Amino acid sequence: MSVLAFNLTALAHADFWLGAGIIAGVYSIFTLGLQMNVGFTGIFNFGQAGFMAIGAYAMAILILRFHWSPWAALPVATLCAMLAGLIVGIPALRLSPDYLAMATIAGAQIIQIVAQNGGTFTGGNNGLLGFDAEWQNIQLWMLGKLGKVGLGTQYALPLFLVTWATFLVLLGGLTVVQRTPWGRVLRAIREEEDAVAALGKNVFAYKLQSLALAAALGAVAGYLLSLNISLVYPQAFSADFTFIGFAGLVLGGVGSYAGVALGSLLLWFVLEGVRFVELPLAADKVAALQLLLVGLILVLVMVLRPQGILGKREEMVIRG
Repeated sequence: MSVLAFNLTALAHADFWLGAGIIAGVYSIFTLGLQMNVGFTGIFNFGQAGFMAIGAYAMAILILRFHWSPWAALPVATLCAMLAGLIVGIPALRLSPDYLAMATIAGAQIIQIVAQNGGTFTGGNNGLLGFDAEWQNIQLWMLGKLGKVGLGTQYALPLFLVTWATFLVLLGGLTVVQRTPWGRVLRAIREEEDAVAALGKNVFAYKLQSLALAAALGAVAGYLLSLNISLVYPQAFSADFTFIGFAGLVLGGVGSYAGVALGSLLLWFVLEGVRFVELPLAADKVAALQLLLVGLILVLVMVLRPQGILGKREEMVIRG
């Protein structure tokens, strides 16, 4: 009982909720791009982690190698990620859905391999450090302000607030955009792209735009992840990131931007919460148990509510 009480106390600590909340927020932003592609356009993008890496590396390289201000580097890095989305999308979007998925996975793997073998320019497997100096100053300033109004002095609190504020802004923007004629064309493409083409719309161009915007959202998630770990390195942007993003998408509901946040929160509080359960298992076995629990949750959701927690059955039409 004493061990259990200790774990419950640790689980209730603010550091746990802030840490898990930051990762869940990063995944929520990341998965917004997947939702735009899968839920609202009907294209299977399995290379989102690669676009995330492009944004994070471009930001770090511009700051460290070319001595840019972070405020100038961030928009340029976002454009780099969007350009990468266009480069991958121009050939890949002409393929069938299955081959599109494989092409985007390959694109993400190529980006990771280039980062690993980029020598001192990308830092190789050691990654890049020191790009977040300006953020550290902002974080300390925010901690001073937050301490004065009694919101606590946890070091992770500023990034938690910035991450979720960014998510809410993007969520509001995407919700508005989805109700525009452009957004309605994306929905129509998802449901019956031949009919959209027959009406004179350039389906390929709309798909390409959707992929580029998703890449931009991935880049934003990449910045925030890099600030959280204070390091940009290849293993942080592995294909696992995209697959866990898809798990959050399925949990929250395809076709629901709000469901993205709910799915990511549920996913990461389960993954992180397992660490506070005392089990006679080695560390690698605990990681396997985490994935097992996520799998069980996905199975239960698919059986009891296949459209996801906040999804709608009519939004489950995905043609590719």
